[in-house]
Amino acid sequence: MDITFIRHGHGEHLMDYPNQLNCQHPGLTELGKSQVIALRKQVVFAPEDVILISPTKRTIETARLLTPDKNLAFFSPLVGPRMFPQNPEFVPFVCDQINSKEELSHQYSDIRMLNLGLDYWEESINQMDADRFQILAEQLLEWCRQQSGNTFIISHDGTISNYRILLGEKELTKSDFLGEAGQYTIKNF
Repeated sequence: MDITFIRHGHGEHLMDYPNQLNCQHPGLTELGKSQVIALRKQVVFAPEDVILISPTKRTIETARLLTPDKNLAFFSPLVGPRMFPQNPEFVPFVCDQINSKEELSHQYSDIRMLNLGLDYWEESINQMDADRFQILAEQLLEWCRQQSGNTFIISHDGTISNYRILLGEKELTKSDFLGEAGQYTIKNF
């Protein structure tokens, strides 16, 4: 069983970087949409594969363009934006606020909310301390291992890097970010 991380396409918050980082719920730009459409040729989904989506507009738009409707898809704040490197003193950007469960269920009734029996939805992983993040992330990864197919996680560079480190990679830096509409697969994770 594999886990594939997919970074969303170019977002509206990057059009006038860094001046747009405080716009709320940025979507994909036309460039971002074309990047995701190009990625579609490289990513193959089997019917039993599961897709986890960060609850942000740009990742949802990426998922809509990339994934077939027949796959089981879930929103999870555990794959929402997370700073890298993590520093609790950094103030999170407005563009990294996630949509609420209510907003998501109203707008996207075909996508389920992943419930691991934990109270984490209101708690952002963006500034969560490393120990708490590790506990929750390991529970999410265990859930992924229990699925019958591969898992695809549509998320953000910082979040993906945090998970890659948790899965055993060493000395990652920002130069290891996937970049717009990039993908990275860990075989037999």
